[in-house]
Amino acid sequence: MSRSARTGGSFEKILGISFKDPALLTQALTHSSFVNEYEGDDEIRDNERLEFLGDAVIDIVVADMLYRRFPEASEGQLTQLRAALVRTESLAQIAARFRLGEFLRIGHGEELSGGRERLSNLCRGLEAVVGAIFIDRGLDAVVDAVMPFMLQLLEETIAKRLHIDARSELQELTQARLNMAPNYEIVGTAGPEHDIEFRVEVALGDSVIASGSGGSKRSAAQAAARAALDRLEAKGFPGWIDDDRGQA
Repeated sequence: MSRSARTGGSFEKILGISFKDPALLTQALTHSSFVNEYEGDDEIRDNERLEFLGDAVIDIVVADMLYRRFPEASEGQLTQLRAALVRTESLAQIAARFRLGEFLRIGHGEELSGGRERLSNLCRGLEAVVGAIFIDRGLDAVVDAVMPFMLQLLEETIAKRLHIDARSELQELTQARLNMAPNYEIVGTAGPEHDIEFRVEVALGDSVIASGSGGSKRSAAQAAARAALDRLEAKGFPGWIDDDRGQA
């Protein structure tokens, strides 16, 4: 019945946690698409309730970490950092480091559509696993399992300015340099209707300069803007823009 690439026991080794109640971990790794294929079997439960709990636990763990680490930061600065650390893409990155996608129990159709790599599945799976750890072992176990990865993510977030509103920063830059605002366009989606990932391109004039993906239109646009800022920092503005300015 288990449609996962690996066993929960192997995942426990990666987590460094031995569950007192292994059924909690099994539930945390069970996507709703798997349950739908075994409708009527009351023993199979999806991870959505654990996801709800884990989301709240991650919020308090991250808030506590930031409060202690940055004693001089304002409430607004702490909120920006927390939002960057708990967004779908960030939690999916941590989930990938745990190789969580290999262990998810997902339905056949979900697997065929790339469900093991889908950011939303990874994010929600991580939240569910955190919820399971919290119930089974308590808050200290959650901190021990997640904090090393969260600290790495925090360093990357600050170094790459991922907590800054990339869309506002890109618009300020292009308005000041070119008197031109970037345009965003949704160019594709992936996944089922209830769990869509959006792909957005950002353009200056008629030239697409970057693209990004996310679990919402807003997060995809932010990812595209961030990619555009990275490109402009590394390579400068595209030559056609400089040429047009020279002719103005």
